[in-house]
Amino acid sequence: MSTADARPPRGGGRPPFCGAGRDPQRGPALNPPVRAGRIRSMADGKTPFSRRTLLFAGGAVAAGLTTSGLSWALRAGAGEQDDSRTVVGEFDMSTGAELLASTPLFNTTGPQSFAFDDTNGQVYTLQTVQAGIRLDDEEDAVDSGGRKTSGDMCLTRLSSSGKTLGHMYLRGFGHGISCGVEPTGQRTYIWVEGRADAESGYGRTVVRVPFKDGSVLDSSDESVHHFDPVPGSTDVSPALDLPGERVLVSHEEEGVHRFSVYGMADFLTGSFNPAQVIKAGVQVQEEEWFQGCALYGDFVYVLTGNPYTGQNGDNPRKSGGNTYVSAIDVRTGKAQGRHLVTVAPDLAYREPEGIAVSLAGGRPALCVGFSVKAKDRRELALYRYTL
Repeated sequence: MSTADARPPRGGGRPPFCGAGRDPQRGPALNPPVRAGRIRSMADGKTPFSRRTLLFAGGAVAAGLTTSGLSWALRAGAGEQDDSRTVVGEFDMSTGAELLASTPLFNTTGPQSFAFDDTNGQVYTLQTVQAGIRLDDEEDAVDSGGRKTSGDMCLTRLSSSGKTLGHMYLRGFGHGISCGVEPTGQRTYIWVEGRADAESGYGRTVVRVPFKDGSVLDSSDESVHHFDPVPGSTDVSPALDLPGERVLVSHEEEGVHRFSVYGMADFLTGSFNPAQVIKAGVQVQEEEWFQGCALYGDFVYVLTGNPYTGQNGDNPRKSGGNTYVSAIDVRTGKAQGRHLVTVAPDLAYREPEGIAVSLAGGRPALCVGFSVKAKDRRELALYRYTL
């Protein structure tokens, strides 16, 4: 691990991940639960893992968040959705409001994903390392294509108001389609993909690494432990459900995109018997671009969509965009709601980038990120939906 050079010059960007490997049959396929341990009751269908039981089980966590956690300023924004009949999973998609206004990250490239540290009132976001910078042990600056195929990412730590509180570089890890944050006392762990494929730049394993401001960490470093829950899979990315003590892994295997749910304690010991495995194809259409996933209660939440195109393109601003939030029931593998995201239609570029759940103040919120085009960089804007 080494220290990065001073703040890099501006410039960069990235194309979104096209939803390759979708199941052409688009049907549910739930593997039999084979896992013993903490979340057996969730898997066997006898004790549904509902929002009520989740909050009850995580009461101590919620209480801590109420007194010392993240206090986001929730502001109703232009273009707020008004279809009160539409519920995706457990979240009311008529409650859209701005959570974080367009905010610059440490590098100038677009955000890929984000995750909340509600205990400390912070949000972490991943982006591809921008072109033209040279890290400590690199002989020359690397262009954007080189950074993408190598899986080099910049991780920015933000306050709830969008102030940059720190950063680190993750070299050779992946693309950052989704991630997780695990605060543990004085140390915060980042869950992210690792061991990037040399051709695609997307990760093939899951890693859990401590955040260290100003550092550069290589995926090949001996300090990095790689978890390989589905050997041979590609496009791997994790997300966390901390109250439920679960790990969600998005992955592709033999051309099929799946989501696997694991108990966190077992996962960390290398026991990879998933409680559920579901096909993304029940919600993610063949032509859609997958932009992230999250796990909360009984549902996996999926974000898809593209940035705006010109007026003659297939996704012009006047169309309202093609960003969708969908839910899949982990108990059955069946679709459980899908909604067009129409909040903030006037954002420049407006590429959906990341989905995560915040539990700040004991108020669960499903949050969607957008990459916003600014004068000389891309920025992150967040919007939230409540229960």
